[in-house]
Amino acid sequence: MRVFLFRSMIGVFFGAFVAVMVTSALVYFGGQSSIDGTFFINNALGYILCGWLFTVTPLYFDIRSLGLPMQTTLHFLTVTIVYFALSLWIGWIPVDVTNFLLYLVIAVFVYAIGWVSFYIYFKHESKKLNQDLRKK
Repeated sequence: MRVFLFRSMIGVFFGAFVAVMVTSALVYFGGQSSIDGTFFINNALGYILCGWLFTVTPLYFDIRSLGLPMQTTLHFLTVTIVYFALSLWIGWIPVDVTNFLLYLVIAVFVYAIGWVSFYIYFKHESKKLNQDLRKK
């Protein structure tokens, strides 16, 4: 529970930081002299919830009673479904079948790249640790 609360706090703060940075970039680089308050609040809440979502959901991988395929499936489904619902609510993705299919393809592709990258990294790290243990 302590780890969940700590990660939640970090995710909320990171999401708020990203919201402020994106808004500042929009004003500074986008030539916007002002921003609609409702637009800012909706997007800030979206960034905060995304920050929370993406820092808390990796806790699935800490549940040792679940195998890696189940952990990955639960993580993927949670992230994909919650992010899609959130992005529809905020207006980041327009409601349309084509947009849904495009989102799904991009989500699977990005998730697969991230998963394979982390898998290769941790496999390499475990190989190094095992070699170090054999030397001693």
